[in-house]
Amino acid sequence: MKKQALNPYLPSWEYVPDGEPYVFGDRVYIYGSHDFYNGYVFCMGDYVCWSAPIDNLGDWRYEGVIYPRNADPINADGHMCLYAPDVTVGPDGRYYLYYNLDKVGIMSVAVCDTPAGKYEFYGYVHYADGTRLGEKEGDEPQFDPGVITEGNKTYLYSGFCGSGDKSRTGSKVVLLDTDMLTILEGPTLVAPGSCYSEGTGFEGHAFFEASSIRKIGDTYYLVYSSEVMHELCYATSKDLMGKFTYGGVIVSNADIGIDTYKPADMPIAYGGNNHGSIVQIGDDWYIFYHRQTNGTWYSRQGCAEKLTVMPDGSIPQVEITSCGLNDGPLKAEGEYPVYIACHMFTDKPSLYVGAGYPKIEQDGKDGDEIPGHIAQICNSTTIGFKYFDFKGVKRIGITTRAYFNGEFEIKTAWDGEVLGSIKGDNSNVWVTGWADVNIPDGVHALYLTYKGGGSAQLGSIIFE
Repeated sequence: MKKQALNPYLPSWEYVPDGEPYVFGDRVYIYGSHDFYNGYVFCMGDYVCWSAPIDNLGDWRYEGVIYPRNADPINADGHMCLYAPDVTVGPDGRYYLYYNLDKVGIMSVAVCDTPAGKYEFYGYVHYADGTRLGEKEGDEPQFDPGVITEGNKTYLYSGFCGSGDKSRTGSKVVLLDTDMLTILEGPTLVAPGSCYSEGTGFEGHAFFEASSIRKIGDTYYLVYSSEVMHELCYATSKDLMGKFTYGGVIVSNADIGIDTYKPADMPIAYGGNNHGSIVQIGDDWYIFYHRQTNGTWYSRQGCAEKLTVMPDGSIPQVEITSCGLNDGPLKAEGEYPVYIACHMFTDKPSLYVGAGYPKIEQDGKDGDEIPGHIAQICNSTTIGFKYFDFKGVKRIGITTRAYFNGEFEIKTAWDGEVLGSIKGDNSNVWVTGWADVNIPDGVHALYLTYKGGGSAQLGSIIFE
């Protein structure tokens, strides 16, 4: 039976950011790094894979660990983390996993006969003389691979450009031989970092990290994280080795730039670094990205939104939502966990995630299959969900926990009319409160704004 798809699209206890989505056969596979809940650095886990049927994007299946962090010979003791990977199908039909370890500036490769089987270490990308990419004089450290294969040619993109670091120039590409390791051409700069963006068209959205390469029609799209970190941008070219032209922002995990329901510069969620890519599933195109949870940068979760590719090839920026891959709004019936909230802020705006703000968290430890909830809800906290399809809804309930004294106002716009309110009770277990509402049938956002004292926790919303 077809399931509704939510954001995040994986279970709330799974933390797979830097998502690279691919359709192989009749399933979409997601490859990414692997954060831990309550992790103290990025990418602490082994590589895992999840997949879903292309006609049922709410039904994700855990494929297991596909590559452990100690599989690389130079990391046999596991002291290094596996950073964001990418996958391509080589000329021989096998699946090649490109990745970086966090303390070395070289590019490693693993290989497998199936999309989500056990990958085996294969080698390091190198020049014809055997020198590893990243270790030749003049090389820049390798970081965040983006890889594409066309016929017998494989193109590998990589780069990291911290703000103000003139030693890093941007995203660079190399052409690989059919062995998937040996460099035939490059490295060649294709998108500039902030120190080299003046006069290029990339100003203000210069390359930072997260190179990812895709093709739409006869045009190549370089998706990347820009110098402001919270947005994924794109640049286009007809030539995989040629310079790319800046195109625009596809998504911001704080919805900066969206002005249809708020001021464009208003952060509607607590943003942070971003990484992902675009993929066609059936007739539709989607952008995969990630969000921050737990009040830190280190427990990130994958989200996705449907996008539109215009006739001229441009991609308008999309809103962040709670219904992402669902092909439409969620049904306003039954109970939903509040970790699907796409908006969260207070009257003290913050563009970036940090301690002291409301946050999505979970009970237990990393790996415990316990649905997430929202904690540290203080006076003025607004929590938003987009979108629900309301039909005959007469009352709304919420489950709350913790010691606080206040009420949650119900609205269909973050600055809209209060349609009802639910008073919370001090409780160390989850309790349910209700409010009668009169919301017209149709598609609406739902917002809950807390007014009161203490520090509330919110577990779920219920429609009747």
